Amino acid sequence: MADRRNINPGVSQASAREQLILEHIPQMRYLVNKMAAKLPPHLDLQDLMSAAMVGLINAADRFDSTRGVLFKTFAEQHVRGTILDELRSYDMLSRTMRDKYKRLERELRQLEHLLGRNPTSEEVAEALQMSLEDYFTLLDDVHAFTFISLDDSWDGEDGSPLCLADVLCEADAKSPQQLVMSKQLAEALGAAIDTLPLKERQSITLYYNEDLNLKEIAELLGLTESRISQIISQAMVRLRSRLRLYKT
Repeated sequence: MADRRNINPGVSQASAREQLILEHIPQMRYLVNKMAAKLPPHLDLQDLMSAAMVGLINAADRFDSTRGVLFKTFAEQHVRGTILDELRSYDMLSRTMRDKYKRLERELRQLEHLLGRNPTSEEVAEALQMSLEDYFTLLDDVHAFTFISLDDSWDGEDGSPLCLADVLCEADAKSPQQLVMSKQLAEALGAAIDTLPLKERQSITLYYNEDLNLKEIAELLGLTESRISQIISQAMVRLRSRLRLYKT
């Protein structure tokens, strides 16, 4: 794998940058496809790929091999960031949708505190003063937001961020600082996941750790794809709420 430590010393800086970009395009295309598989099907894959290329170019411009981070890892995190910025600009992440998400998160947190346990979907729907069907529709609506919130990051001293997705989806070659942060975050995340209801815990593990898609998880758990999407959305709202203090 190419990074600036392995490029011929006689090669110019501009050529080295071009080499880094060209050799990592297939990797970025794989990352785009992997992220797109967890997002609504109507999204334009070409728009996401364009954003990924911007991230890859920026990564090549900013990469410093003396920090001990592989370019592959550094580039992945920058590409993920530009894709998320692209997604955040879409209508599905409008102010209205964010407000719905915050209200859902707030009600879940308050119910958990009041009941001393995980509230059921029926209890959350009642607290939101909506039917169970409308509540499930809300979970479908915020699915993309819950995925994006998973990639909110903590910036490291070496310039490459660490996010929850890096912990759930095991990343390669972290820096020493990232290894410490990842371990601490993994412990906090693991403890939070352990408190989830069984089906939510199973779905989250299969979705992120095993990298299964909604259809595959639905077949394993005997549910519909839509129901699995709702279960994962609800689980991510719970996790984000429980990890909020860790991030701040």
